[in-house]
Amino acid sequence: MLEALAKKGFEEATSIQALAIPKLMVPGKALAARARTGTGKTAAFGIPLVEALRAPAEGEWVRGQVRALILVPTRELALQVAEEISSLRSGDRPRMACVYGGAPMVEQLRRLASGVDIVVGTPGRVLDHLKRGSLDISRIGHFVLDEADEMLDMGFIEDIEAVMGMMNESTRVVLFSATLAAPVLRAVRDRVGEIEIVEDCTDTLPTELAEQLWIEVREKDRLEALCRLIDASEEFYAIVFVSTKVESDRVAKSLEERGYDAEALNGDMGQEARERVLAKFRDHRVAVLVATDVAARGIDIEKLTHVINWSLPHDADSYLHRIGRTGRAGNTGTAITFVTPEEYRKLFRLRQVSGKALKKGAVPAVDGLIAAKKERLLTRLEAKAAESGESSGVSDAVFGATAGATTGIASGAAAGPAGKAANPWFAMADELLTRMDARDALAATLSEGFGSLLDRGKYREIEEISVDDSGVTRLFVGAGKRDRLDARALVTFVKRHSGLPDNLIGSVELYDSFSFVSVPYKAAQKIIDSTRSAGAFPKVRLATPRGGAPGPQGPQGASRFREGGPGAPAPRRNYGPKDRPRRYADNRSSEGNYANKGTPRFPKKSKGF
Repeated sequence: MLEALAKKGFEEATSIQALAIPKLMVPGKALAARARTGTGKTAAFGIPLVEALRAPAEGEWVRGQVRALILVPTRELALQVAEEISSLRSGDRPRMACVYGGAPMVEQLRRLASGVDIVVGTPGRVLDHLKRGSLDISRIGHFVLDEADEMLDMGFIEDIEAVMGMMNESTRVVLFSATLAAPVLRAVRDRVGEIEIVEDCTDTLPTELAEQLWIEVREKDRLEALCRLIDASEEFYAIVFVSTKVESDRVAKSLEERGYDAEALNGDMGQEARERVLAKFRDHRVAVLVATDVAARGIDIEKLTHVINWSLPHDADSYLHRIGRTGRAGNTGTAITFVTPEEYRKLFRLRQVSGKALKKGAVPAVDGLIAAKKERLLTRLEAKAAESGESSGVSDAVFGATAGATTGIASGAAAGPAGKAANPWFAMADELLTRMDARDALAATLSEGFGSLLDRGKYREIEEISVDDSGVTRLFVGAGKRDRLDARALVTFVKRHSGLPDNLIGSVELYDSFSFVSVPYKAAQKIIDSTRSAGAFPKVRLATPRGGAPGPQGPQGASRFREGGPGAPAPRRNYGPKDRPRRYADNRSSEGNYANKGTPRFPKKSKGF
């Protein structure tokens, strides 16, 4: 375990890890831990779990039988948790399996049949396997509910209760969540009795010294936007985070071709090459490090001016870990995230963890860049002249440090008139002044030395976009006909939390326990934030279209919404209550994008309606 932690770059435990790990390393009662996203919750339960299950199980193995189950709300989180726990192992045990809707069932069945110790899965797909008999949790010793508050919001409380009903009474239940919701705690207490609660009260974000900006940019314009950001800063020293190894090489090479000192860092590099790149970056011989998340683990670089997210990280934890690399040790820094129109809706999740700190920025304009470069150049020239006592230092600024080293400019200037006579740059300047006007001579010298620096032609056009002014999106509302909700009440609710006029509120669909309403894209987050801050009933969140990552619907509207993700089968006809529309999934058959069945009924008199 220590070897695995060292490879991951772990040096000291976070607050929630220090609270939870000692309790989970020994047998005990059920545990509920509250901590915000980005505090290392996965390692807090993963480390004790790996330690407890690293040895093979005793006794005869039964097909499908596992030793631990981790339930998470989404397929993305399932993959992340499985990857994180796998990275904590020093060998091939405990054996892992990840099960979630939208993925082929055959591969999951094969993996479970081969024998695993820990299953990470989403409620719907876990129930599928339990009903098939391909998963047996009757003898598990550990049951973890991760992000329990999100599972409650998504209507999974009944599924959680169904899963717990198939476990043995001695199973230790562990719950991790940003909030400790009463319905989830009640379900656990009904099953196991007393619960020990630990809370991480250090609510300050680790990125409070980092300015956080997001910039709208099309995918084809990201390199141009990055180059402009580099030129806008006097001393740009940054890590650019990309998603893949191939992308890290491509972006680094493109930057080098445009004259920037950049290197790639990814998992394909050997240890020697990795250390060489990091040494160059630490010594500031390289100003831009283009890295993947995995390759950047354990890197401790101080005084970064920027962290750039070339594309949106896949989860909030990754975002916080990335931007936490700037603004350290009392220094300020800037974290900038590029957001394409296709990624815009994912931005809402980042806003939830960054609060009001994440603000909209813009790509620097060419006119502003040229003006800033000119001002910095004049400042450098004045400083060189003042430093040398006379203008001999200017030649060093123009022709470079190498010329200064070979001709001894500084030493010549310090020697007074004799030094000037011996300095070839002064003789050359005198000769130049005999051939042309002083102003023309200076302009020609600046052009020769700094022409490329101030060349507008190096910049390309960037297409202007405004993704948050286009399209509509759908909101899931956790109330329906059983809560005496009608279309007029729902529209009034939306208007109260958004200020929208009637003509900007689109289609409304009412079902027994939930509803959908279409609103302008830019108003969606305002409605969600307003209902959360007011504690209003019902729960409101973004609905997810069939492609996985949601975005503006465009003219087709609801027709884009269906079960599963890319490559998922067409919706089945028998997925639940008869009044449920066929284009929305039943969460018992798949982790489709509308897994909202079983939303609990609320009192008839609610402050929401």
